[in-house]
Amino acid sequence: SDGGLGLGDHISRINAAVREEGLTYSRFIEGVTKAGIVINRKALSNMAIEDPAAFKAVVTEAKKALGA
Repeated sequence: SDGGLGLGDHISRINAAVREEGLTYSRFIEGVTKAGIVINRKALSNMAIEDPAAFKAVVTEAKKALGA
């Protein structure tokens, strides 16, 4: 269970995780979209906590799509 986190909480969590990788939340979402990765914010947020390696792989793909 996510403990009743709202969308804003998920966005904050993703933002914190991607900033460690040198991206802002908006750039990350842009990269995810450009990479053709279809995943919702809640799933990304949970992945950042529960499966950091998988989350980092998504960040890597997002960066590639952005040419970062």
